[in-house]
Amino acid sequence: MKLLLVEDEVKLATTLKSGLDESGFQVTIQFEALSALELLKSTTFDVIVSDIAMPLMSGLQFVKEVRKIDQQTPILILSAFDSIENKIEGFNSGIDDYLTKPFIFIELVVRLKSLVQRSQKIIPTTILNFKGLEINLDNKIVSRDLNNIELTAKEFDLIVYLVKNKNKVISKKEIAKNVWDIDFDTGTNVIEVYVNYLRNKIDRDFEVKLIQTVHGRGYILKDD
Repeated sequence: MKLLLVEDEVKLATTLKSGLDESGFQVTIQFEALSALELLKSTTFDVIVSDIAMPLMSGLQFVKEVRKIDQQTPILILSAFDSIENKIEGFNSGIDDYLTKPFIFIELVVRLKSLVQRSQKIIPTTILNFKGLEINLDNKIVSRDLNNIELTAKEFDLIVYLVKNKNKVISKKEIAKNVWDIDFDTGTNVIEVYVNYLRNKIDRDFEVKLIQTVHGRGYILKDD
């Protein structure tokens, strides 16, 4: 598994490379984001790990630039910034996972292998349709009534999960587990925030609202 590590702290980058190499990854280090972007123009990786606070270009801006040319490769942010606002900003930028420093190394390995496995799964159905909403799972293009809708990586994952589970009430706990791969924290409103993001992009300009709230239970997309 080829891994691109973007980290400006030389000692940490070297230590991570050593451990990840022993865990089955082939690690390439870039100490700043601009050089990493140049490398990505000619080299493909199975997963990318990036810090946020870096010189010349922040990790989040790096992610946004990567997503302009690559919607598929999973990206994990590894950062000392641990607030929910930082995490939301990260997911909005297009990341797939977020791990805060300090961290347990084996957890990093497990998360990275999970991201790679999920990204390499073959999806038998490449197009999902629901009441004029069309989702292309191969190129991650979303449209409603032929109007293209721009979604972040995590917004895309959320709407795919909801459509695949249409006519079923999905709890916040289920969404947290299956979309974010985390246990639901009742002290945060990240799921409500992302549902609102989707509603603003998918429902706001249409008379028929697709995403419905079932108070006290969760959300549902209903055929009738």
